[in-house]
Amino acid sequence: MEVVGADECTPTPTGAAVTVGAYDGVHLGHRYVIGHLAELARPRGLETVVVTFDRHPATVVRPESAPPTLTDLEQKLELLADCGVDRTVVIRFDRARSDETAEDFVSTVLVRALAARLVVVGQDFHFGHGRKGDVALLSEMGEAEGFEVEPVGLVDGGGGGGDPVSSTRIRGLIADGDVAGAAALLGRPHEVRGVVQHGAGRGGLLLGFPTANIGVAPEIALPAPGVYAGRFSWSGGLGHPAAVSVGQPPSFENDEEPTPLVEAYLLDFDGDLYDEPSRVAFEAWLRPQQAFDDLDDLVAQMGADVESARRVLSS
Repeated sequence: MEVVGADECTPTPTGAAVTVGAYDGVHLGHRYVIGHLAELARPRGLETVVVTFDRHPATVVRPESAPPTLTDLEQKLELLADCGVDRTVVIRFDRARSDETAEDFVSTVLVRALAARLVVVGQDFHFGHGRKGDVALLSEMGEAEGFEVEPVGLVDGGGGGGDPVSSTRIRGLIADGDVAGAAALLGRPHEVRGVVQHGAGRGGLLLGFPTANIGVAPEIALPAPGVYAGRFSWSGGLGHPAAVSVGQPPSFENDEEPTPLVEAYLLDFDGDLYDEPSRVAFEAWLRPQQAFDDLDDLVAQMGADVESARRVLSS
């Protein structure tokens, strides 16, 4: 998959089949849209293009209420490549871009930069300044500029009620600690990334359970505080079973560590992971965070957590 900026686009002679969106999480609904795009593009000889943004637009338009993101840009591009997209165009979303009208976006990006012949978007798609652009505007401009618009209905995520798959719904599941439910809509476990950092040093020296402490970017969605079964990956290992704690350890409150921690205890592992770029994939909720007055009780519970994680991950 080729990745280019909006200013670097050179349209192909045959034109492109394009979809546009934040694509946060590249979940099953997104994959359905991309799959439909490919099905329509193939017999027409069109390249498939995803137009997305370098950050979530809400971080610029309404930063005070911007949602946490399911993926950073690097992971989003990896997931889009896995979908078999020919090209991804990454647009820098800044204040100037947020002021761009829907009509200007269509003219500069879809028409001039990509020579779009087909545009596939969700039926609730909105874009441009004030979100004034929609499927109706796209269709109107498409008639004048020579591209067809194909709206796609939302994908039913199951679970009753006909609730569709959406990034918002997945964020809610993650915030509730329902990582299994989130994985069902993502098509994979929710994953966070970061470099292994030095922590307080309690895990190995005091408790006998040395943990890898992952420095996760603050804008990434973290599961609710609790203990999870998951898998830890780094340059020397992929998908190693782990018991993962998220949040401030309630038995060791520390004002110097106000942000939530992601601490992974790797099962049956002995090694140094400091400074390793790493990933944690959350597979199952085990229990909420709990404070222990007695250190022996805490150690016993951690041992039980490890065995619970082992059972869940081996099943």
